[in-house]
Amino acid sequence: QVQLVESGGGLVQTGGSLRLSCAASGLTLSRYFMGWFRQASGKERVFVAGVSYSGRNTDYADSVKGRFTISRDNAKNTVYLQMNSLKPEDTAVYSCAARGISRISRVSNEYDYWGQGTQVTVSS
Repeated sequence: QVQLVESGGGLVQTGGSLRLSCAASGLTLSRYFMGWFRQASGKERVFVAGVSYSGRNTDYADSVKGRFTISRDNAKNTVYLQMNSLKPEDTAVYSCAARGISRISRVSNEYDYWGQGTQVTVSS
């Protein structure tokens, strides 16, 4: 059974940092393109960042470019999202997702597996 489990969310002040982790089990992470999405209250889920199988290729939403960094450790079956210079508008539930095709995608329904999400709240 495939499981993606996020951790690292919490409450942080504007300008602060958080590091999210997504631990995968039941699949070989190195065979999956990985993405992070977020969903703010009352809004649709949107793409945040994605990373290729090897970690060499990444993609970011314009809203987080330069502040967030996605990375992966295939040996640990874990993907990370380092979030710096956080803003109140970054407040959302953050979920990781796995896609069995290495081509970059920002479309949520093109992902095969999802975690349950972790709440990130940025206070002003």
